[in-house]
This record gives sequence, C-alpha cells and structure tokens, in this order.
Amino acid sequence: MRQNAAGGLLLYGPPGCGKTFIARALAGELGAKFLSIGITDVLDPHFGQSERNLHEAFQLARREAPCVLFFDEVDALGGRRSQTSTSMMRTAVNQLLTELDGVGADNEGVFVLGATNQPWDIDPALRRPGRFDRTVLVLPPDAEARAAIFTFHLRSRPTGAIDIAALARATEGLSGADIALVCETATETAMMDGVTSGVVRDIQHDDLLSALEQAHPTVSAWLDSARNVVLFGDDDGTYKELRRYLKKVKRL
Repeated sequence: MRQNAAGGLLLYGPPGCGKTFIARALAGELGAKFLSIGITDVLDPHFGQSERNLHEAFQLARREAPCVLFFDEVDALGGRRSQTSTSMMRTAVNQLLTELDGVGADNEGVFVLGATNQPWDIDPALRRPGRFDRTVLVLPPDAEARAAIFTFHLRSRPTGAIDIAALARATEGLSGADIALVCETATETAMMDGVTSGVVRDIQHDDLLSALEQAHPTVSAWLDSARNVVLFGDDDGTYKELRRYLKKVKRL
C-alpha cells in the first residue's frame, strides 16, 4: 500500500451506524494493520503529554506500515480552536496538524481515517487539502442491512420462528446500535420469563416486537442537528449528499 496521510478520509454520520466497522473493514481490504486511537488515548492533563501521545501514535503507525491509523471522535480531539478555552486542546490540534502534514517524518504507508458524528465542529484547518480533505457520509442501515444486523445479533441465540424481513421493514430509521439493543432486550425478556416460569424458552418474534416498541431511535436528534447545519451553516458542498438524504427522509 503506497498511501500517505495526504489521503486522509473523514467518515461522518449519526452514531451507531458502523463508522468504526467500516474503518476496520477497509484495513482488512488493504491488508494493513489497524490502529485505533480514542480521545482517552491522547488527551492528558499533564503539560505536553497529549502532544507526545499523538506523536507516539503516528510513530507506531509508521513503524507498522502499511497501517490504517483510525481516530474515533475526531471532533473531540480536533475541535475548532476558536471555540476552545484551554491551551491544551489548542496545542493538541496543532500537533495533529503537524503529524498529518508529515513534517519531519515519513508517512509513507500510513492511511489516516477519522470518524465523527459532528463534522461541523472540526477545526477548518483539519479539512484542508492533504489532511481530512475527503468525506464519506455513513447513513443509517437500509432494509437489507437491517436484516443482516438482526441475523448477526441473533445468530448465536436460541430463537423460535423469527420473521427477519418483517423486522427489517419495521425498523426503518434505526441505527445498527439501536437494533443490537432491540435484540439484547428481547433476549433479556426471554431469559426473565424462563427464570420466572422455570422453563427455558427461545426468543420469539413477539419478544422482538415488544423490544422494538421500547426502542428510541438515536438517529433522530442527529438528523435535527444536521438539518440546522445544512439550512443555516456554511456549506462548501461537503454536505451535498447529506442534503439529498435529508430531503429523501423528508427532513428538509
């Protein structure tokens, strides 16, 4: 893989829709190692330690190249410096910019991915050419994907007659994480029934429907925020695909 950090890619979209999964899958397709960095891996209250943590992460990726270096919640790490009250956060953003530019180091073989729910909160300098200059919108799963998610989460659990296709149709607008919770809730219902009755039983379709009635789509609040950005924020064309999706789901 002959790719450097100049090809940085930003995955954005509502929470629980598989951004991390996509990043891992990309690393597998490239035959590259996968190094995931979270906000807690970087930020440190001691002076200068956050910058050292960032530098060490990039150094590890360079040694392990070819490597996909994945930054989760990159908006928390690379938020707008103009809205940051602490010097620690500003210097962390500066260090991230330096590492992305490969100043004083060779980023050959390092492909940098970032994931965020709030791309509009990221410092504009991180979106300039050679950094996270390309974006991919990761949307809630469609019906086929929802069916696959149900199948995945129920595959190792005792089930009765489950109509996966019907569940997929009934869960439009739910994230993958929402569907995982529905399956977990249905499993707990079947287990508690077994404890109460003394008779172990399988998970039934009605258990999943009952769990679905309790589910609260986590995507809705994100769509409201995204709508405000598309309508009232500065858009250089980055959110063109998002605008189309919001129109499709009648949010615009």
